[in-house]
Amino acid sequence: MDKSKSYMYIALTIALLVGAYAALSYVNTYSASVEPSSFRSFTVTAQGKVVAVPDVAEFDFSVVTEGGKDVGSLQKANTEKMNKAIDFIKSSGIEAKDVKTSGYSINPRYQYYNCGQTLTSGTVQPCPPAEIVGYTVTQNVDVKIRDFSKIGDLLSGVVKNGANAVSQLQFTIDDPEKARNDARADAIAKAKVQAEEIADAAGFSVGRLLSVDESGYSPLYYDSIRSVKMESAMGSPAVPAPSIEPGSEEVSVTVNLRYEIK
Repeated sequence: MDKSKSYMYIALTIALLVGAYAALSYVNTYSASVEPSSFRSFTVTAQGKVVAVPDVAEFDFSVVTEGGKDVGSLQKANTEKMNKAIDFIKSSGIEAKDVKTSGYSINPRYQYYNCGQTLTSGTVQPCPPAEIVGYTVTQNVDVKIRDFSKIGDLLSGVVKNGANAVSQLQFTIDDPEKARNDARADAIAKAKVQAEEIADAAGFSVGRLLSVDESGYSPLYYDSIRSVKMESAMGSPAVPAPSIEPGSEEVSVTVNLRYEIK
C-alpha cells in the first residue's frame, strides 16, 4: 500500500513538473510573439540604387480621315491607310503582339451659324440648329520597338505609309519589377551592415528583425523625347527621323529595418 502511495506521489510530482514546464514554454512563446513594440529596438534606414537601361521604346501613330456624310467611304479610306502603315510596321520586324489598336472613333463635324443678331426691324434673328456636314474617322495604334536601331526608320516610315501624326515616344523596360527588386536587395544589404555597425559601436547585439518598411521608390520612366510630331497632312513630306538616344535611369528604393536590441 505504501508502495502504491509512493508511486502515486512520484506520478503526481512528474505531472506537476510537466505542467509547469508546459506553462513556462507557453509564457516564453507568448512573450516572443507579442507586439514588437514591447521590445527595446532600433531602426536603420538605407537606400539601394541600380542603373537600369531601357529595353523597349513605345510610340503611337494616328490616321485621321475627314470627309462628307458617307461614313462608309471614310472608314474604308481610313482602314486602307492604317493597314498600309501597319503592314510597314510588321514588315520592319515588329511582332504582332507589339502592335495594338488603342483607339477608334467616328465623330461628326458641325456647321454652326451666327445667332442673336438684331435685324433692322428690331427683331432678333432666329438661330438655326447646328448641322452635321461630315464626319471624321480617327484610328490610333501603339507600337513597341525592341530593336532601337529601327526607331528612326519606323517613326518616319509610318508617316510615309499613311499616318497623319506620330507622337509620345518614350522608353521603358519590359520588367520594371526586376530593377526594383535589385534596388531593394541592395538597400537591405546596406541596412544589415549598418545595423551591425551601430550595435558594435553601442555595445549591444542585433536581435530579431521586427519589421521591414519600404519607401522612396523612384518609378522607372524614361522620356528622351516627350513628343515627336511628324505631320503629313495635305501631302507634305514627312520630317526626317530624329536621332534617338534612350539613355539610362537610376532606380532607388529606401528601406527601414527595425531590429530587437539584445
